[in-house]
Amino acid sequence: MVFLGNMIILLFSSLCIYLIFTLVKVLHKLWWTPIRIQNFMAFQGIRGPSYRFIHGSTKEVLIMKKEAMAKPMTLSHNIFPKVLPQIYTWINTYGRNYLSWYGPKAHFVVSEPELVKEILNNKDRSYPKGDIPAYFRLLLGNGVTTSEGEKWTKHRKLSTYAFNAENLKGMIPEMIASVEMLLERWKQNEGREIEVYQELRLLTSEIISRTAFGSSYVEGKSIFDMLTKLSLIIHRNIYKLRLPGISKFWRTQDEIESEKLVKGIHNSVMEIIKKREEKVKTGEADGFGNDFLGVLLNSYHDADEKKRISIEDLVDECKTFYIAGQESTNSLLSWTILLLGIHTDWQEEARKEVFNIFGQQKPNLDGIAKLKILTMIINETLRLYPPVLGLMRKVEREVQIGQLTLPANMNLYIANAALHHDPEIWGEDVHLFKPERFSGGVAKATNNIPAAFFPFGLGPRTCVGLNFATTEAKITLSMILQKYLFTLSPTYTHSPYEAVTLCPRNGVQVILHSL
Repeated sequence: MVFLGNMIILLFSSLCIYLIFTLVKVLHKLWWTPIRIQNFMAFQGIRGPSYRFIHGSTKEVLIMKKEAMAKPMTLSHNIFPKVLPQIYTWINTYGRNYLSWYGPKAHFVVSEPELVKEILNNKDRSYPKGDIPAYFRLLLGNGVTTSEGEKWTKHRKLSTYAFNAENLKGMIPEMIASVEMLLERWKQNEGREIEVYQELRLLTSEIISRTAFGSSYVEGKSIFDMLTKLSLIIHRNIYKLRLPGISKFWRTQDEIESEKLVKGIHNSVMEIIKKREEKVKTGEADGFGNDFLGVLLNSYHDADEKKRISIEDLVDECKTFYIAGQESTNSLLSWTILLLGIHTDWQEEARKEVFNIFGQQKPNLDGIAKLKILTMIINETLRLYPPVLGLMRKVEREVQIGQLTLPANMNLYIANAALHHDPEIWGEDVHLFKPERFSGGVAKATNNIPAAFFPFGLGPRTCVGLNFATTEAKITLSMILQKYLFTLSPTYTHSPYEAVTLCPRNGVQVILHSL
């Protein structure tokens, strides 16, 4: 009996010690560490919203976003307070750089150009990609957008090769064919209202399917549909925190649904991969090809193990390009159509340029390079309505940046939307659509202020699809301008919002007028 009693006491004592240890560990993560970092940054003059136990700043962010989206907006390009109300409010309260909290994780929000330049150029590799929320990881996997180190270097080289100048030139006929299909559909709507956001979604999806995967939109439709559903789940859950490990015991409906979607996307991508492999196996094709999928498959089957990628890597890269390539270009085209529908004087200037260069002929690579006015319009659209509103990085180790010391493992949020809408950089007319800002190039438009304009990122991680996206946009806009005049419909309601990219919540309605 004495022995049994001692065993019970020992087990009880061990349990108490374990619980105390766990409690201390939890409190260290959820309380001590955030308060220590908050005080450390405050000592250096960096303030921000006070840390709230467990939730950090997320509840405040959700409230601000809900209130901002509930308010009607006039047809103004001053979108910063609407789409990122928390950053707009806190920059005006605490300064260009401030500290906020994603749960217990410190987020240092940066909008000072010199600091942004140093972080994104990342010359000493102190600022790798930031921690990716779980839902975004489901969407993008561990592809070139999210990976780091040797893996990122290998995948970046593959993507760069897939979209080099020679391969891009070979994609132009497919881009043109896709736009011709769009214009053919529009014939029945001449003189009537058309909702171009969804139309352009179909177009950009078709172009991605044709140029990157050698298929049609019909083949990729299920992938795009599932990616769209997954994006919506991400949008409504991004600021909803859950305790680590709780999903093992209880999962929300969104978690269950997102898991199904991820599996469905994986299976659909694998079908496209197997079709390409089967063509090579049966001799229908000499090789895997030089398009994006072909480059990835060549690497997957490479005899050199060091150059080889896994099947998971292959699928993740396909997912990344399906979503990133389609969403960003759709966003750019939709906002450009909106702005040209409002500013018909600039629409006419762009049309004159297109006719001067191409006449009634299809666009070509040499002519695309000469589209100066259209380039100015696209740059001004990207300034006012950047597809991606911010970039995430992380502090790898304690670093000195400017006059600040940043602790290791702190997340960094680069608020490019704040810089693009900063009157100190662009002047008091910052919220006006004025493409002439870019008549002398980006450097002159920004008065040589570093990192003032970076819609596709900056430094070594600049978007690998930049040339693909801008070429696609110029071809699409040129061909539309050759066929139609368009004006913004009176039914249009201005409500930009942040999903995966910056989207028009109610679409973009224009009236088409045949030339």
